[in-house]
Amino acid sequence: MSSLPPCPKCQSEYSYEDGSQLICPECGHEWSATESAPAEEAAKVWKDAHGNLLQDGDTVTLIKDLKVKGSSTVIKVGTKVKNIRLIEGDHDIDCKIEGFGPMQLKSEFIKKA
Repeated sequence: MSSLPPCPKCQSEYSYEDGSQLICPECGHEWSATESAPAEEAAKVWKDAHGNLLQDGDTVTLIKDLKVKGSSTVIKVGTKVKNIRLIEGDHDIDCKIEGFGPMQLKSEFIKKA
């Protein structure tokens, strides 16, 4: 068997060397042979609009009126959101807003209370 590392993207064991690059024939991912496969991604850090660190369970306040997609309602500036949960993605805060229900927000529109 080969002593080459598996593909860091799809974990395929069929990676091959092409000069200084390693290539995965299954997903087409290319990476440097000198680059070690990341064992664990660096922990993502979530920050609010003012640069304060956010954690699960924090209470935050909206700093901008937000239109609710698919509805004519607006969530007003100053609305407090309790017990947030941080998630990966474009909308990186999962929460429940009283009077509106479950919602996902962007951290750029909130500040830590």
